[in-house]
Order: sequence, then C-alpha cells, then structure tokens
Amino acid sequence: MLGATLDAAQYVNRLNDELERIDQEAMRRWAELVYRAWETGRFVFIIGNGGSGTTASHMAEDLGKSTLSEKDLRDESKRRLKVLSLTDNAGWLMAVGNDVGYDQIFVQQLMNYGGPEDVLIAISGSGNSPNILEAVDWANRHELITFGLTGYDGGKLKQLQQDGLHIKLHDMGMVESIHLCLFHWILNDVFARVNGEGRYAPA
Repeated sequence: MLGATLDAAQYVNRLNDELERIDQEAMRRWAELVYRAWETGRFVFIIGNGGSGTTASHMAEDLGKSTLSEKDLRDESKRRLKVLSLTDNAGWLMAVGNDVGYDQIFVQQLMNYGGPEDVLIAISGSGNSPNILEAVDWANRHELITFGLTGYDGGKLKQLQQDGLHIKLHDMGMVESIHLCLFHWILNDVFARVNGEGRYAPA
C-alpha cells in the first residue's frame, strides 16, 4: 500500500505521476464505445468485484442519469443509455454464487441480457478475477464488445479483452481511484456529445 510508506504530499505527487502516464487514446476509445452504444440503442454492462464492484455501480448510476441534461430527465421522448451494473442484484448474485459458483455470477446475467454489439466494461485491478474472465470470454464468443479496466500487470483480462485501459501500477487503492477518476471524463464527454454541448456544441 503506497499510503503506508508515502506521506500525503508524496502520495499526491505519485498519483499525479501516474495520471501523467495514462493512455489518453484508450480513454477516447472508451468514451466512443459508450457513445456508440447510446447512438445505436445497445446495452452497456459493467462488472467488478469489491471496490471495483462499487465502481461499476457508480458508473452505471452516472451513465444512466447524468448523460441527460436536467431539462431532459422528465422527457419521455429523449433517447437514454441502456446501462446496467451486474453487481447490483444481490439476490441473483447470491443465488448464482450459492447454486452454481461465484465464477458464474456475471456470465449468468449476461446470458439473460446480453446480445451482439452490446458493450461489457470489465473492471479488475489484478486482471485475474475468475468471474470477470468467465464473463469476458462469453461476451467475446457472443459478439459483444469487451473493454477492460486493469491494474498491476493486467493479468489474464488484458490478454482476453478486445480493448481496454491499463494502469501499470501495483497498488490496488490507487488503481481503483484512477479508474473512477478517468471515468468522470468519459461521462462528461458522452454527456457533451449526447447534448451537443461544450466542444460538441454546434458552431
């Protein structure tokens, strides 16, 4: 844990250094995937375990609500992004984990919901979570688009995913923080494109 050896100033400096190394083109591709899903009416599914599981919930909530302008929230005619965090149905997760196996908790949901050209965002700091790998493997074989968010050396997920953003850092807390930090740019970029605002405003 970096925070156990670095003081506050050193920790912030290290975080700044890691942010400077981010693959910004991968960020743009991530935003494009989400925007294209909105444009074509495809689903975006998000999965993760532990802290990454709550990040999946956070991302789904923000993408579901905050890609709309405040004036459009009550507009039934406004096209909305179809987004689900597969970490959020506690009963289903427990039933599958208990009756089938914990490695099946995400892929079993994808079998119900997922279809060709849907997007699966898979978050795994280690890149080696079996339930993430099962879901990504199924998604690849069923023509979904898979995008991984990884840390450490990327693990098996970095090899299995079709595309992704990798934080080459051996500290789970900072990796998770960076994933969520970068996501908020993704959200803002998609919002601007959906609503024709900011740098996407008509000339």
